[in-house]
Amino acid sequence: MSEETTEKNETLVVASKLKNYIRQKSGMNTSAAVIDVLSNKLRRLCDEAVERAKQDGRKTVMDRDFE
Repeated sequence: MSEETTEKNETLVVASKLKNYIRQKSGMNTSAAVIDVLSNKLRRLCDEAVERAKQDGRKTVMDRDFE
């Protein structure tokens, strides 16, 4: 398995913390599929932030890159 394939399948959120947050906030359960969906969304947000940092000539991704 290539490193890129591993990165695309890797979970980027802490499932237990997310599930606890949703339960405390709403009393609802969280489907396991939510973890993959959020990881994919987070991956896209990070990719966009990396590109913004590169465009600014930086090697550090900053909070402003996510805005």
